Amino acid sequence: MAIQAVKGASSLLSEFKAFALKGNVVDLAVAVIIGAAFGKIIDSLVKDIIMPAISLVMPADQSYTEWAYTVGNKVIPYGKFLGEVVNFVIVALALWIFTVKFLGYLLRAKKVEEAAAPLIPTKDQELLTEIRDLLQAKTPGQ
Repeated sequence: MAIQAVKGASSLLSEFKAFALKGNVVDLAVAVIIGAAFGKIIDSLVKDIIMPAISLVMPADQSYTEWAYTVGNKVIPYGKFLGEVVNFVIVALALWIFTVKFLGYLLRAKKVEEAAAPLIPTKDQELLTEIRDLLQAKTPGQ
């Protein structure tokens, strides 16, 4: 009974190892970590630079985080929301630039490179070409 449990645990561990070390899973993990770091950088850019700069231009005595409408006894803090909207717009712009412009450029460059590369015939194609040429040379009248 104990041997089966050890074999089952070993099998489970080997299956997990095979799953976790697949290229796609590792690539996804790296992308998530880089994305989280990028998100923190953009968040800091918006909260520490862009929105305080907007606060300088806007006629208000407080920072953008304190911008709010007061309706009766209720306070509606719209400043933080605007900060998050700016954050989203910057992340979306960066992703658009990366995916559409940068990756699109790389794909177009690769297509041009592939189109410019001469086609090298395979051994089979070379043999078939030789056979065709020999047959054409032997047939009179063509």
